[in-house]
Amino acid sequence: MFNIFKRTRQSMERTRELWREKIGGIFGRSLINDELWDDLEELLIAGDVGINTSLKLIEAVKARVKNERVQDAARIQALLGEEMVGILKQSTVGSRQSAVVSQWGAGGGLSTIDYRLSTVVLVVGVNGTGKTTSIAKLAHNLKGQDKRVILAAADTFRAAAIDQLKHWGERLGVDVISSQPGGDPGAVVFDALEAARRRKADVLIADTAGRIQTKFNLMEELKKIRRVITRAGVDPVVLLVLDANTGQNGLSQARYFSEALSETSSRGSIYRTPGVDGIILAKLDSTSRGGIVLAIVDELKIPILFIGTGQGPDDLAPFKAEEFVEALLGDNW
Repeated sequence: MFNIFKRTRQSMERTRELWREKIGGIFGRSLINDELWDDLEELLIAGDVGINTSLKLIEAVKARVKNERVQDAARIQALLGEEMVGILKQSTVGSRQSAVVSQWGAGGGLSTIDYRLSTVVLVVGVNGTGKTTSIAKLAHNLKGQDKRVILAAADTFRAAAIDQLKHWGERLGVDVISSQPGGDPGAVVFDALEAARRRKADVLIADTAGRIQTKFNLMEELKKIRRVITRAGVDPVVLLVLDANTGQNGLSQARYFSEALSETSSRGSIYRTPGVDGIILAKLDSTSRGGIVLAIVDELKIPILFIGTGQGPDDLAPFKAEEFVEALLGDNW
């Protein structure tokens, strides 16, 4: 297991630096008093856990301290870690998301995906989050398992995005289906679906546009792409790439994409589907705001499936709650 925990710990180093300075002072004291709880709240909020989730964690730990008659402040660190793991492993909304978690996340990465039919992964997120690089990492992971992968360059509004995906395709030895800049993204995905079936591909991964400044048009385009895929008889897995550096703004992005994509039409009727099945948290290695993971899972009930641990094609680790919390709080929780 290369060390997947080692990768997680390394990617969390900047967040740990922020927490390391204060954890000893909070949990190393002899008394459990209001000052301890105030300092803990300050630490959680500074780590971008978010106000709501921070207060939820503190109230849960306070209740356990009272019920379990805890006298040692050092024990509070362990209780906090347990409550954090509980949030990160809480039941997701709907069996579909639970299946995605078991297949893509806690099940050990990508190795347990059902490949009986071509799996279509629709990757969404705003420009600059590391979306295209995350797609390349997914493709590299899958190819390493002898899976045939095809990429669809459906971000047709930026020539640079098409070129970047083609560059990764050449580097990884993966076919890329594209059109000229400004083309119809739905048509690109349709052509990619046809190519995936002709070439007996196991997985099709589609890049999409992320022009947050034109939200309505962006979401309408994403809905159209999703309809193209579902009409082809495939229910896509929607993965949202978030830049960990954006902190609470990332939470807003996750909420917006989830709500906007949660409604899909089928033959004139409207039915509810999860807007986002899972999240890839990119650039975790370059931020001190790793606590945002807790806020996202707690408030939106969207599972974190992968974390970006660097810039190379191998730098993608399955997210595991216990390892994340250990990397955050240290070995003593």
